[in-house]
Amino acid sequence: MANIQYYDVIQKPVITEKSMNAMSDKKYTFLVHTEANKSQIKEAVEKMFPGTKVEKVNTMNLDGKSKRRGMTVGKTAKTKKAIVQLTEDSKEIEVFAGL
Repeated sequence: MANIQYYDVIQKPVITEKSMNAMSDKKYTFLVHTEANKSQIKEAVEKMFPGTKVEKVNTMNLDGKSKRRGMTVGKTAKTKKAIVQLTEDSKEIEVFAGL
């Protein structure tokens, strides 16, 4: 297991129509480090966005897609996605405020 700091866990937010609709229920979607577990993701969100309290975290491991370029076959990098549910009394995350 790699030594992952909290600022390395969250890579970027996922901006899709489905993730934007889930924001009304205080659910936020992030791409995270592939070796991060749920407790590390929870800690990272609470430290990076002050005033937020995480209720639960759902994660998904996404395999890389097979790609071809001529006869050469390869795979894109695998990723991990996390959907973070905040508590009712929690503050909103400002990253998504202007969207």
